[in-house]
Amino acid sequence: MTAPSRVDPQDLVEHGLTASSADDCIVIVADHTRANLRWAGNTLTTNGVMHGVEVTVVSFVHVAGGPSGAGGVASSSVSGTATDRAGVAALVAAADASARASTPAEDAAPLVGSDGAPGPASPVSADWSDPPVPTSIAVYDSFAPALGEAFGRARSGSRLLYGFVDHDVTTTYVGSSTGLRLRHVQPTGHYGCTGKDTALTTSAWVGGATTDFGDVDPLAMEATLATRIGWAGRRVDLPAGRYDTILPPTAVADLMIEAYAYAGARTAHEGQSVYSSRPSGTRVGERLAAPGVGLWSDPAGADVACAPFVVAGTSGDDASVFDTGLPLRRTDWIRDGELAALRQTRHSAAMTGLPVTPAVDNLVLEVEGAQGSLDDLVAGTERGLLLTCLWYIREVDPQSLLLTGLTRDGVYLVEGGEITGAVNNFRFNESPVDLLRRFTHASATERSFSREWGDDWFSRTATPALRVPDFNMSSVSQAT
Repeated sequence: MTAPSRVDPQDLVEHGLTASSADDCIVIVADHTRANLRWAGNTLTTNGVMHGVEVTVVSFVHVAGGPSGAGGVASSSVSGTATDRAGVAALVAAADASARASTPAEDAAPLVGSDGAPGPASPVSADWSDPPVPTSIAVYDSFAPALGEAFGRARSGSRLLYGFVDHDVTTTYVGSSTGLRLRHVQPTGHYGCTGKDTALTTSAWVGGATTDFGDVDPLAMEATLATRIGWAGRRVDLPAGRYDTILPPTAVADLMIEAYAYAGARTAHEGQSVYSSRPSGTRVGERLAAPGVGLWSDPAGADVACAPFVVAGTSGDDASVFDTGLPLRRTDWIRDGELAALRQTRHSAAMTGLPVTPAVDNLVLEVEGAQGSLDDLVAGTERGLLLTCLWYIREVDPQSLLLTGLTRDGVYLVEGGEITGAVNNFRFNESPVDLLRRFTHASATERSFSREWGDDWFSRTATPALRVPDFNMSSVSQAT
């Protein structure tokens, strides 16, 4: 039996829209290619390229019933892998049937592109007919040889390197029965490398985000690890307590993503988050952070560009399938220290009385007037701690957004503006919202990478390093 030939993504979209018997339909096709390398003990261990196509069908049906008995529009989403028309048709049939069996959707609104509904300046992307953009192992043509040289340097210095690089390009096609034909290409890359001494008693980590690996230098990566392993030649054990602590951009990204993830307008309006005004409503317009602090997202942001329109495969408190195709623009979440907006849909905006501000897939933290680097913050610290990254971060109290987590792969002692040794790991208890009020120094903002969330969810961040005078190390951790 001959295997079915692969069909262009645009044809999958069109076939899905034609096959649907629902009143309206949205078809989203995401074509993914991913290339990766992994290494351990100064030796490349694996490499590979993967390709996949994921299709999401959202069906909309006018139905009777609902709380008022007046009826409304029911929706249902079904996702799966599909590379031919038969596969798409099966998803469409399942979505149509599920929508007909559903009750009216709470978040129902006119689909983007229909009469009276907002939409992009052009409902059809100029590059709609272009094929998917792939990646390949060739993305590492300059990185891989330099990595081999880094292995040699590590070996000669009695160090071991363990790590990975990953590059993904996703081309997304969105079509709707209301005329949307939108396309977006998203390259996403990141790297992470852990260095250890040959006795495996000391570890240090570096990592970051990139678009195409042309800006990633394995030799600089190895040199940074060598320096940090050298710092650990002196070991100092410290008790739990509050310390003058420098958070590098990667740790700041870890915490700001948490602040953004919990910044849902509906949750705040219902009194369930740190952004809530008691007994109801939100804190939009209230000062939450120090003057000059800005937290924003922008689809066109330098080095962190992302899709300029909403792509929602399912509905929830902070996303609505009815909003798919809504144009995205720069949104200030915190402006000059004041809460300016929260993530929300058209439905939640009607509840809160605030503008529609959907989630954007990047995040930038800036402090007005801040300049210099992480090294400058270290040089200006008389006695304190320098962290590397955080992990296993969990929410403790939603009302204050108190988080707990652990330090990892390098906590260093700063004395007289210099690193003088490594200290034990800690468990911390802190609120990222409160940190934005309490920090005393900040570096210039730079592209960053969250070790906790960057490799599987949110990799487009730009953050400064922050110095917090009383960071709460609540207990000593035995983690290494």
